[in-house]
Amino acid sequence: MNISLIGYGKMGQTIERIAIERGHTIVLKITSKNVDEFNLASLKNTDVAIEFSKPEAAFANVLKCLDASVNVVCGTTGWNKELPIAEQKAIENKCAFLQASNFSIGVNLFFEINKQLAHLMKKHLEYDVSIEETHHVHKKDAPSGTAITLAEQIIHNMSIKKNWHLGYNEDKNSVPILARRTDNVPGTHTVKYTSAIDDIEIIHTAHNRDGFALGAVLAAEFIKDKQGVFTMKDILGI
Repeated sequence: MNISLIGYGKMGQTIERIAIERGHTIVLKITSKNVDEFNLASLKNTDVAIEFSKPEAAFANVLKCLDASVNVVCGTTGWNKELPIAEQKAIENKCAFLQASNFSIGVNLFFEINKQLAHLMKKHLEYDVSIEETHHVHKKDAPSGTAITLAEQIIHNMSIKKNWHLGYNEDKNSVPILARRTDNVPGTHTVKYTSAIDDIEIIHTAHNRDGFALGAVLAAEFIKDKQGVFTMKDILGI
């Protein structure tokens, strides 16, 4: 499979290594230094583009790929408002599009555990819930897309929770998300239920970027010859 990497930071470089290990070819690498090479002509030999850039660039990058009739896997978060437009563009152009807040297989299993736990806890109002996420200092968005997904799952399953907010406050109808940034942390997410008598916690800790990169390559393999909008649930068969 011929893959174009749109964004070539640490994640892009890890994706490149894993894609080559799995027998794929990287035909294009776009960075801020060669963005002028990112055009319809340069994408013509691409089977799937994998986009890991910046929130302010992702939407335009995805549309450019879809306009070239190239299927897209996107791991950039922080541009949720434009997602429906990208999804509609994929359908109109008979392409495949898959965006995820996290491509790690472990994190996506963690999502399913989070939903089930929130469902179990919804009647136990003596517990309050919070989310804490820790990432490397170079991560552009806060809170992380993964933390937002966890919060949205909790809100969907617990009627008392109406929204989420960054940091702590006294609003019992909102899920607090504490975002920490420190050196050399690929990603740790904790969902904590606290009462006067005990705590319940679920934690996912990434040891490196390989899990995220492998998931992105698996997603690219999955959508290569498909049309439509997909999620990581399709990849995992959940």
